[in-house]
Amino acid sequence: MDHSAARRAMIDNQLRPEAVTDAAVLAAMGSVPREDYVPASARASAYIDRQVAVGDGRFMMPPTALGRLLSALAPRPGERALIVGAPTGYSAALLKHIGLDVTSIDGPDAGQGEPFDLILIDGAVEEVPQTLIDRLAEGGRLATGLRDRGVSRLAIGRAAGGRIGLRTIADAEVAPLPGFERPRAFTFPV
Repeated sequence: MDHSAARRAMIDNQLRPEAVTDAAVLAAMGSVPREDYVPASARASAYIDRQVAVGDGRFMMPPTALGRLLSALAPRPGERALIVGAPTGYSAALLKHIGLDVTSIDGPDAGQGEPFDLILIDGAVEEVPQTLIDRLAEGGRLATGLRDRGVSRLAIGRAAGGRIGLRTIADAEVAPLPGFERPRAFTFPV
């Protein structure tokens, strides 16, 4: 399979028509070989616009969903980025290609350190934990998939005063990220 041709087709036929407009994001997605970040059994379908199972119940986001989130984040060289739940390292490789200082963690605990300019949650969550919002610099951006009653939507927000307001930008197929479930509240049976 000609992966270079598949990468070009992904850019022209999937990303550009679906509002992935950030030039740096398009250049990174056109350069970083996605097939190197999927299991060997999935290499032939690395550029199909679907989730890719990567094992342990985890999934790699479809190219268009990831491209839309990254484009909405508008990453710039020199910024500090935190990627949460990146199952394969592909999203980290894209941001490093753009020139960001990237830290990746697997779960909701962001640890210590300087605030981040942007946070990408690489999966769908029911709610964004305050521990992650606290790691954003004032005015920092966060992008994620939001899951509500089985539907995933891509969402972007900006930190202000220790809070974040998220706005959805599109419905998308994004698998739930384990560890980010909303605590269940008790309700009286009807």
